[in-house]
Amino acid sequence: MNKEIWDIFNEKGVPTGKTAVRGRGFLKPGEYHLVVHIWVVSPDGRFLIQRRSEKKKLMPGEWAATGGAAISGESSFQAANRELFEELSIESDEKTLNKIFRLKRRNSFLDVYLIKAEPNPESLTLQESEVAEVKWVTKAELQQMIKTGRFHNYGREYFQKLFENTYLLEGAFI
Repeated sequence: MNKEIWDIFNEKGVPTGKTAVRGRGFLKPGEYHLVVHIWVVSPDGRFLIQRRSEKKKLMPGEWAATGGAAISGESSFQAANRELFEELSIESDEKTLNKIFRLKRRNSFLDVYLIKAEPNPESLTLQESEVAEVKWVTKAELQQMIKTGRFHNYGREYFQKLFENTYLLEGAFI
């Protein structure tokens, strides 16, 4: 398996010129790496969610957002575009993939993207090492899954911003 190298950012999100190898030690206080999440939302407001592979070290078998860490040299958009295609075989570009917010976490900046699309789950090529299955859920179903622990809880602020931004985008879904 290849080493995954991350760029290190300062507390303002500016690259420091340093890198870190995933899984080797911890980032120092004030050092961050870049993570992206991508939400596929249908025209009628449903969310395409994925269950992580049982082989994953972090959160195996959990329902979660599509995404991952940016690798060294990638922009946030490039990372989101790559992760969406690698994990779900969904193509996107600057017109279809929109960054809706950024959160500063303990040791990462998390950029959250949204794409309006309605692919048939059976037609997607899933990255087996990352994704076990996908399915469409309504906002109410997703909220219930979060509440009952069946979907990874990224935190109140995360979901508040996701739901606000999903429905406030130009050409709102519902």
